[in-house]
Amino acid sequence: MERTPRLVCFDLDNTLIDRDGAFRKWARWWAELNGLGESGVEWLVAHDNGGFRPRAELFGLARQRFGLAASVDELVAAYDVEHPRFAWVEQSVLHGLADLRAAGWRIAIVTNGGTVQQKLKLEYTRIAGVIDYACVSETVGVRKPDRRIFELAAAGAGATLGDGWMVGDHPAHDIAGGIAAGLRTIQIGNRHVPDAPTADHQFDDVVKAFPVILAG
Repeated sequence: MERTPRLVCFDLDNTLIDRDGAFRKWARWWAELNGLGESGVEWLVAHDNGGFRPRAELFGLARQRFGLAASVDELVAAYDVEHPRFAWVEQSVLHGLADLRAAGWRIAIVTNGGTVQQKLKLEYTRIAGVIDYACVSETVGVRKPDRRIFELAAAGAGATLGDGWMVGDHPAHDIAGGIAAGLRTIQIGNRHVPDAPTADHQFDDVVKAFPVILAG
């Protein structure tokens, strides 16, 4: 009997791509567009909370702070299509994902975020072309660390969770969620969350994770 392919789940923001770097680039462009100066850039970065502040809340604050005429809904909708244009991916990451697929692994992106923005990021960075499935929380109605989002990712990628991996930067979302789904885990970066579980491996760059997965 042919074995069901194994799965590698990757977080997107600050794992495969530098989300914070892309946000700063967007903030500089947007601040210039609206005449906010460098202080506006720093305000946006400071209030972004690494992307974890709800966008409606962020732009509600920005609207008050800078006296913007557009509504919060208009600002958020524009941001959802503007911000992805500033995302990029290193070629070594695309090569690493392609190597995993060539070795028989199925690859799923498992990301908490909005459908429009996350899908555009995957398209603009060309990550969409080297994965099997993208599981976006807004699209499927489940967020990490809920085990169900990983089950949906496995089904969408045509794989099984057994003997698979979860790779991400957030201990309470990616690592805890991966462990709950029975996956081995790799943390990217050194984000610390109190009482969150420890990953099986930790690296400063996702490229270092690829050989570990291939060896497993």
